[in-house]
Amino acid sequence: MSVKHPIIAITGSSGAGTTSVMRTFEQIFRREEVMPAYLEGDSFHRYDRAEMKQRMADELARGNHDFSHFGPEANLFDELAELFASYGEAGRGRRRKYLHDEEEAKQGEAEKNVQSAAA
Repeated sequence: MSVKHPIIAITGSSGAGTTSVMRTFEQIFRREEVMPAYLEGDSFHRYDRAEMKQRMADELARGNHDFSHFGPEANLFDELAELFASYGEAGRGRRRKYLHDEEEAKQGEAEKNVQSAAA
């Protein structure tokens, strides 16, 4: 892990308190004058909501009860690993933005760059 560009990952299911934990980190960062880059956990999902719902139904019909939003089949872990490596090394990297609906799509591009203020 990079000392200059550390990465803290907070994961969990919806309702598990990840947003509360993130807000605690935000307060700590503000107090310590750290300028973090934030990345939403669903940014590297392989499927949109409709596709995932269909894929879950297909997998259940096949008898696969292990398929989930958190597994490698439903995520782009290689791209996420590339971002972590790039950010840790240089304080910047290419991220994705998961667009939940048409309204979010209108508000911005699907991919944006992240860069540390310390870069």
